[in-house]
Amino acid sequence: MPSFKIFDIASSGMAAQTVRLNLVASNLANAETVSSSINNTYRSRQPVFAAQLKDALGQRVDKGQADEAVGVEVLGVVESQTPMRVEYVPSHPLANKDGYIFRPNVNPIEELTNMMSASRSYQDNTEVVNTAKQLMLQTLRMGQA
Repeated sequence: MPSFKIFDIASSGMAAQTVRLNLVASNLANAETVSSSINNTYRSRQPVFAAQLKDALGQRVDKGQADEAVGVEVLGVVESQTPMRVEYVPSHPLANKDGYIFRPNVNPIEELTNMMSASRSYQDNTEVVNTAKQLMLQTLRMGQA
């Protein structure tokens, strides 16, 4: 594995976790919104991650490298299919003709857990970059002595 490949891998992990953190923030910001229609109600959004296997497999075939490391890519964002929260509040200004309002299917506890996990993963990738940088600097200093 080339020496600088580790920076590409760690940066792809940090970029993926940034997407995840932004989606958590969006989900938490919209957790208590209200709608009069189930079609207009905000739905929880989650990222879909995948290892960059396609590129890695292509490199393995071409170069014959068996243990090529790969990064992470964001394949897309999916909306949760969990049912919306429906409440009977006929006095609410946004209640439909039957007196129901619709709230998003965002679970704040799950979102906070996602936030902690994403934050920790981002922190781990940062630590990988810092450790690799220190190792390279130590290697350069070996030639000075």
